[in-house]
Amino acid sequence: MNRIAAALALGLASTISGCTSYAEPPAASAPAVEQREPVTILVSIDGFRADYLDRGLTPTLSRLAAEGVRASMRPSFPSKTFPNHWTLVTGLVPDHHGIIANSMEDPERPDETFTMATVDPWWWSEAKPIWVEAEEASIRSAAMFWPGSAVPWGGTAVRYGPVTDGEMASDWQAFSMQVTNTQRVNSVLDWLRRPSDIRPEFVTLYFDTVDSAGHGGGPQSEEVDAALRDIDRHIANLVTGLETLHQPANLVIVADHGMAATGSDKMVVLADIVDPSLYRLVEGGAYATFEPTEGNTAVLEAALLREHEHMECWRKSEIPTRFEYGTHKRIPPYFCLPDTGWTIAPAASEGSWSGGNHGYDPFAPEMAALFIANGPAFRSGLTLDGFQNTAITPLLRELIGLPQAARSDGRLADVSDALASQN
Repeated sequence: MNRIAAALALGLASTISGCTSYAEPPAASAPAVEQREPVTILVSIDGFRADYLDRGLTPTLSRLAAEGVRASMRPSFPSKTFPNHWTLVTGLVPDHHGIIANSMEDPERPDETFTMATVDPWWWSEAKPIWVEAEEASIRSAAMFWPGSAVPWGGTAVRYGPVTDGEMASDWQAFSMQVTNTQRVNSVLDWLRRPSDIRPEFVTLYFDTVDSAGHGGGPQSEEVDAALRDIDRHIANLVTGLETLHQPANLVIVADHGMAATGSDKMVVLADIVDPSLYRLVEGGAYATFEPTEGNTAVLEAALLREHEHMECWRKSEIPTRFEYGTHKRIPPYFCLPDTGWTIAPAASEGSWSGGNHGYDPFAPEMAALFIANGPAFRSGLTLDGFQNTAITPLLRELIGLPQAARSDGRLADVSDALASQN
């Protein structure tokens, strides 16, 4: 480079350097964080027995309980999955909302059987779930796998094609065990990433893995311990995701029932008690329901209603009042309940087995269910006295701004001490 070119280059560099020293861009201001209203999230951990929380395996759930409200919650009877999930979102006991079992029949449709895959609105029509009432009040809702959420409520099933006259949450997903817990949490968080006009204000989230582990290994098993650790990690992911979104949330974390240890050494064998030609077994297991065969009502009744070891039987109209069960047309004429942990079966097991089950007396400690409430609406560090799960819907209605229902088996008063605004 010659001297003239070098001088020009030096002058240009000086000019650029000088410009740079006086023309630094202003520091970029941080984007404003959207001020969000709290979302209400109802989380069900199916089969999470109340005392599982004390095993030291669930640090996130334990922290939410310690910084919020916890209780041992009593399921409604029978302590089965579908009846209690429908109670949790309607505020009615199964005898009043019509989902009286996981599997049931109705005299008006003798050729059909309700199963946990049934989404025909006819079976579900006796009680309106809270997400439908929320939608009717312009409170946008979303349901991740909650039992009954795939039902177009109030609609009429057609042989081919979708039900077009039913009501559902704005967003919902039909249950599939192939969808992992991670995908379930991520779906909820994705719903909450939306613009405010299509973002849900009320969300339900359902996990089934603790229940499955309890059935397979029993409540004291390593399978349950592993499932507890896993579910706690996913609750942690949900909490972290909410914090990342700057989304305040009122979390209501519940279970539908607990779990009792069962096994082949605790069997009530019907063949030893009653002639199988006298009845048709509608359900067996943690309880049994019977329809007499033609002309055999009196003989069946005499066999069932006498005293039995580890089991008590009633006419449906004489089931003890504390169960709040026995008036609905779908309940078969005879009902037998074994001791907690015992199994009613037509015949003895061929081999030995062990596991877990539920459906027993809801007042049994093994059936007690988880309840945790945490968020800006709740007090901190409080343990409530036990209460029945019919109080959950009144609590949810209070949180999302729905008036209390005229028809309800639960009371807000049972859980109102949990609310910061009530104290």
